[in-house]
Amino acid sequence: MNAKPRGRQFFNNPGPTNIPDRVLRAMDRPVIDFLSDEFLAIHHACHAGVKRVLRTDQQLYMYNASGHGAWEAALVNLFSAGERVVILESGYFSESWTDMAVNLGIKVETITADWRKGVDVAKLAERLAADKAHEIKAVLAVHNETATGMVLPVSDIRRAIDEAKHPALLLSDTISSLASIDYRMDPWGVDVTVGGSQKGLMLPTGMSFTGVSNKAIEAARKNKSPRHYFNWDQMTGRSPQKFMGTAPVHMFFGLHESLKMLEEEGLEAVFDRHARLAEATRAAVRVWGGNGAGPQLFCQSPDRLSNSVTTVMMPEGVSSDPLRKAAIDRYNLSLGGGLGPLTGKVFRIGHMGDLNEPMLLGALATTELAMKTAGVPFAPGGVDAAIESLAG
Repeated sequence: MNAKPRGRQFFNNPGPTNIPDRVLRAMDRPVIDFLSDEFLAIHHACHAGVKRVLRTDQQLYMYNASGHGAWEAALVNLFSAGERVVILESGYFSESWTDMAVNLGIKVETITADWRKGVDVAKLAERLAADKAHEIKAVLAVHNETATGMVLPVSDIRRAIDEAKHPALLLSDTISSLASIDYRMDPWGVDVTVGGSQKGLMLPTGMSFTGVSNKAIEAARKNKSPRHYFNWDQMTGRSPQKFMGTAPVHMFFGLHESLKMLEEEGLEAVFDRHARLAEATRAAVRVWGGNGAGPQLFCQSPDRLSNSVTTVMMPEGVSSDPLRKAAIDRYNLSLGGGLGPLTGKVFRIGHMGDLNEPMLLGALATTELAMKTAGVPFAPGGVDAAIESLAG
């Protein structure tokens, strides 16, 4: 039996992400009464802090759930079975959100897209302009598609809705972009923003939330579809909100600390750091594929490259599974795999959350080592390119 690798694991899976020691220490304390003044002060501070990260002054609801729970909360509060929504195809997670809506009886139209290039927003504009009866109740978009390493222009999507003079709500999944890539809920006119704890917020999995506009609150009040656990009306029983069951006290301890860390660094500095690390990663990948036979950037739209995760397409006929297995089993590096139809065809390098230059360079160097171990063809010099990018 192989011995367990020594040293700390380099975790560059695009979610969950590294949990900072400060956050772990903040959570390492006894439970307190979630109705006590001490906890309510933390609860209020966390609500206010998350709203600052979201760039919203509107309503916020938090849940004991993964991001999928927040997806469902948005759907069941806003739509009844038989109502129609449009989803912009972006990859595995837009498909998953589609499946959830269909299972809830919601009619879904998909604006299709090449996963390597992203959706053409003009197609959405055309569809909305043709919807004279306003049967479409909402447009759903994944701001940052974790599977493909692509970010969508949410403000352009809002503009397409407005220019069509269409009343559709705009729902945006920011699970893998919040606190990593610039996001502006109110300035961009987003009606519901879906977020989760385990990525840019640097927490364990298990807490999610929705930022909800006043327009969406009004739509939810008119919607008569059954819901209970995620019922926004029932969650407004006390300030800042009521939980449907026990509040996740320790998650709030951690969130309180992670918000302090984000605000100490400053959101603009956080976004700049993610951009630096992302570009260094892409510089390495471009060199690896420079011989024409090596790995390539999966996303082919330069203006849509994600700053939180880079998806790397394997050479034709070469599986990513042996590479990832060598990385984790021999070298204690966790890389993300392909999802859905991309299984075995790509690997993903997460560079979001609690990450700095030495951590990234270690991951990139070990990726080169794992590629060599697994027999993946690539051009050498990727780490040097990353160093040049960071030094510049």
